[in-house]
Amino acid sequence: MPLSDIEIAQQAKMLRVTRIAEKLGIPEDHLVPYGHHKAKVSLEYVDTLKGKKDGKLILVTAISPTPAGEGKTTTTVGLGDALNRIGKKAMICLREPSLGPVFGMKGGAAGGGYAQVVPMEDINLHFTGDFNAIALANNLLAAALDNHIHHGNELGIDVRRITWKRVMDMNDRALREITASLGGPGNGYPRQDGFDIVVASEVMAIFCLATSLKDLKTRLGNIVVGYTREQKPVRAKDLKVHGAMTVLLKDAIQPNLVQTLENNPAFIHGGPFANIAHGCNSVIATRTALKLVDYVVTEAGFGADLGAEKFVDIKCRKAGLRPDAVVIVATIRALKYHGGVDVKELNKENLPALEKGVANLERHVANVCDHYGLPCVVAINHFTFDTQAEIDLLKKKMAPGGVPVITARHWAEGGKGAEEVAKAVIGIVEKGANSFKFVYEDSVPLWDKVKAIATRIYGASDVTADAKVRAQVKKLQEEGYGSYPVCVAKTQYSFSTDPRLRGAPSGHVLNVREVRLAAGAEFIVMVCGDILTMPGLPKVPSAEKIDLTDEGKVVGLF
Repeated sequence: MPLSDIEIAQQAKMLRVTRIAEKLGIPEDHLVPYGHHKAKVSLEYVDTLKGKKDGKLILVTAISPTPAGEGKTTTTVGLGDALNRIGKKAMICLREPSLGPVFGMKGGAAGGGYAQVVPMEDINLHFTGDFNAIALANNLLAAALDNHIHHGNELGIDVRRITWKRVMDMNDRALREITASLGGPGNGYPRQDGFDIVVASEVMAIFCLATSLKDLKTRLGNIVVGYTREQKPVRAKDLKVHGAMTVLLKDAIQPNLVQTLENNPAFIHGGPFANIAHGCNSVIATRTALKLVDYVVTEAGFGADLGAEKFVDIKCRKAGLRPDAVVIVATIRALKYHGGVDVKELNKENLPALEKGVANLERHVANVCDHYGLPCVVAINHFTFDTQAEIDLLKKKMAPGGVPVITARHWAEGGKGAEEVAKAVIGIVEKGANSFKFVYEDSVPLWDKVKAIATRIYGASDVTADAKVRAQVKKLQEEGYGSYPVCVAKTQYSFSTDPRLRGAPSGHVLNVREVRLAAGAEFIVMVCGDILTMPGLPKVPSAEKIDLTDEGKVVGLF
């Protein structure tokens, strides 16, 4: 019986983190160790790198996610290891896992098989406490807001127009909509409130987009928490807590250094979801990595319609980053699912379903090449029950587009199994055939930005919203936020807002049901369909399988 991911990780021969830092040229004095195998890299050292030349940036994205799984993080790790195997100095940049999906439906998020980052248990659980610091900063602002109202409300905040929510790093549907401050005058003024998951917090987005402590503090101060009766915005700096929020985040903002199973360096830092936020690791981690190595492999959450679009239109736009190549991860199983096959039947050969499901991959490839202007490689994340006939059909279907389609076996073989993908990526980068572009320009009005994403990337025919939402968008445009990018929050399972529409649906309508201003993060969130910013646990959550043995060994964690 093959080993589970956690069993493989527990057998890893890890190097001390100081040895990993040596590979990157980071002096030990600039490490803040969290035990022997993980450490933060000081911002003081990060600042010394500013004049160095950047390496090449490789983005890993995927087809639309399915219950079958695509292995995007696994591929990111495998590709990083493969690049090092063939003589390139490379490292990976990943997001930190949220405890919500770890204990909920998804399980761990540190790769899989023999393409993992370690220490896997630490990374998937508390790690270095970054998410806790983000939650505390978010909730300090929430507490200060209610406290200000309780003690006289000098700013004249309208309790009916408070927009700031509390957060926690757990899926808990009972906290989506609550009534706060019950129990009498000493507890404040009762009002409707609610919780989001930490990864949906604007503080998380700011954390991942900030370029320095000064920038972090400025952005935190610009957070709009609500409005007065005259509908004037009230900001965190008006409540005078943005300095304290920065103090809570001053250590967390330093990037986390760990390693792969093959002892190659990895930064894991920040973790907004791509379905409800912008889905990328921190700008500080990515920028720092680019100064340290020749090739940086990073991932964007979910499919190329969500994570990659936000990577391009939000992260790259804000941070001045330019990817050199893209790897789109696909599995035969997932493509058969998009072709209509039931999850229970995915292990059986089904060429007609595969041929139908390839439309999903073709749409993602077209988006990356035509709308983002980036060259790409398709990596087939190999499963043992994939048949040669299925692999041959997929390559035949994709051949007319001229995009390399390569079978990768990194899950079973580690970096060795992804060497062909690595060579293809290097070939593309060295050609320099890159016409990188955004889906829309800054000057385009907010509504037209959403329409551009919907029609060009999602294949929608139009965008709709009720009068209240349209009025909100118009007001934000008039108030000077029109130059901000938009962050669409929608289901990751389909190009549409209906997760049941598999493949590559076209002609559907994108309905915007809610608009949120993220003034500190400097983007506008457009909430579409039934997407939730506080998920719930499934009927049988992953937490039921996770346990600790009498000897203190973690089991069941993916």
